[in-house]
Amino acid sequence: MNIDKENQFFEFKELCHKSDLKITPQRVVIYEILSSTDEHPSAETVYKKARRIMPNISFDTVNRTLNTFSDIGAAFIVEGTGDVRRFDAGLGNHQHFKCVKCKRIIDFHYEEFDNVHRPAELEKFDILKSTVYFEGICDVCKKK
Repeated sequence: MNIDKENQFFEFKELCHKSDLKITPQRVVIYEILSSTDEHPSAETVYKKARRIMPNISFDTVNRTLNTFSDIGAAFIVEGTGDVRRFDAGLGNHQHFKCVKCKRIIDFHYEEFDNVHRPAELEKFDILKSTVYFEGICDVCKKK
């Protein structure tokens, strides 16, 4: 485990403790699967990988756990349209591009998007999160 992964796992454990969540073997496996990829997996994808490690784990456990990770800030749901919910454990500043053909989600970071200013009509609201998300055709699909 490299330093970044160690820090990421430490932060995960801290978020669990702050939320009074036990650090169960199931949660650890699910978090390790999610944090070890940049593919933004669905609950189904995480479930299939988790079954290789814990054959008795249920899809419901994986799905509820991923949603719990989102609730406590250990992961977030990549917003988008029309597809299954996808998850991301990369909590650093970044944005997403989704290919509408192959469904791949690609991380990128454009610093100017980190501090998007809210319009005046939203001043009365407490903004908890804002995201920048693009959809289009990726470079691989364009070549086909």
